[in-house]
Amino acid sequence: MKTVLITGANRGLGLGMVKYLIKEKRTEKIFATCRNASEELTKLSDEHKNLHVLHLDVKKIDSFADFSTKVSKLLINDGLNLLVNNAGVTTKFTKLNLVKEEQLMENFMVNTVAPIMLTKTLLPLLKQAADVNSDKPIGVHRAAIVNISSVLGSISQNDQGGFYPYRCSKAALNAATKSMSLDLKKDQILVTCVHPGWVRTDMGGKNAPLDIDTSINGIFNTLCKLGEADSGKFLEYNGNELPW
Repeated sequence: MKTVLITGANRGLGLGMVKYLIKEKRTEKIFATCRNASEELTKLSDEHKNLHVLHLDVKKIDSFADFSTKVSKLLINDGLNLLVNNAGVTTKFTKLNLVKEEQLMENFMVNTVAPIMLTKTLLPLLKQAADVNSDKPIGVHRAAIVNISSVLGSISQNDQGGFYPYRCSKAALNAATKSMSLDLKKDQILVTCVHPGWVRTDMGGKNAPLDIDTSINGIFNTLCKLGEADSGKFLEYNGNELPW
């Protein structure tokens, strides 16, 4: 993957992905987006010239066009090999009698609307990468979109209820992923949604069983093995397919 863009990269899984790509030393340009860069991310960008930290508030859809122009100038003629829609929010366990409209709206905005609209805006750069790398098979080394989802978005595996804002927004993101995979098949762009596991992050909490490195290593090992037949699937970090 010559060029990768990761949203929500200031901490947690997003920062873990950035650190993984830097360590592997096989990515020429890494675009890490966030609202406010953490000290660790800023330090990494000072030490590694292939890491570009860009400001992006995914709730500000009107800023996406200018953002895309900025990324395009940095890419020059390479195109974007991999877009990882990682930025997300969640609410704590929410029972029906306690759920609030603003929780639903924020979760849908960040977890569903923003990934769809950002993908739409960056699509010309993904198509460019697919064309530039036409000698490569369909996958992340050519052009791909990865939507970071959650098992809580699985309707089949919902046996606890609650979590209305988060469950609904991730189920909707899964539906969007499937549609993207069909719409972009002709463009040779792979699209998949990935559950990173229950990870010890600020969002996952301290009781989560997985550490960030285990999740990230699993995600990238899985992504590098994906081919055309995997587009439109809902996968766990270790490659297992999840039910919708």
